[in-house]
Amino acid sequence: MGDLLLVRHGETEWSVSGRHTSWTDLPLTGHGEEQAKSLAPLLAHRTFSLALSSPLHRALHTAELAGLSGVVPDEDLHEWDYGAYEGVTTVDIHRTRPDWYLWTDGVPPGPAGHPGESPAQVGARADRVLSRADAALADGDVILVAHGHFLRVLTARRLGLSPAEGRLFQLATGTVSRLSTEHGRPVIAEWNTRP
Repeated sequence: MGDLLLVRHGETEWSVSGRHTSWTDLPLTGHGEEQAKSLAPLLAHRTFSLALSSPLHRALHTAELAGLSGVVPDEDLHEWDYGAYEGVTTVDIHRTRPDWYLWTDGVPPGPAGHPGESPAQVGARADRVLSRADAALADGDVILVAHGHFLRVLTARRLGLSPAEGRLFQLATGTVSRLSTEHGRPVIAEWNTRP
C-alpha cells in the first residue's frame, strides 16, 4: 500500500494577500515558482501509480516545476468555490459578517457558474478523489497537486472526519504533505514539508 502525497501549489499574489482564490486562475509569483522547484528533491526518489492535479494553471505549473510527469488534470481537485467571496479577504468579510467562518458557514452564491460550495459539497468532491486514489494506492504512491482549502478537506475525509474538520490542518503554499497508514488506519505522516 502506497502513501498519498499532497502538494499545495506555490504562492500567488492572492495567497500572499489572503484573498480567497478559487476559479480566478492567477499565475505563481516568482517566489511561488521557486517554492515549486524546491519540491523536486522531495519527490524525485518516488514513483507514482497516479498523479492528479487541479486543472488550474497554478497547480499544473507547480507540478511541472516540481518535476512531476504524467500528471492528469482532475476537475474534482479544483479549489473550494468561494462564490461571492472570490477575491475577498476574511478581514473584509468580517466587516459585514463578523462571525462568519468558512468551515461552518460556507459562502453566498457568486456570479453565474459560481454558486459557491458548502463544506459538505467540497467533501463530496474530496471523497470522489479519495476513491480514485484508493484504487491506485495498491500499486504505489499517489500524488495530488491542488489547493489549500480543498486539500485540508480531503485530509479530514481521509482521516474519517467531517469536511469542516479541515479547519484543523493549516496548509502553507509550496509544501508536500504525506498521508500514510499505521496498523491499517490512515494517519498524517508528514505535514507542510519544505526542503
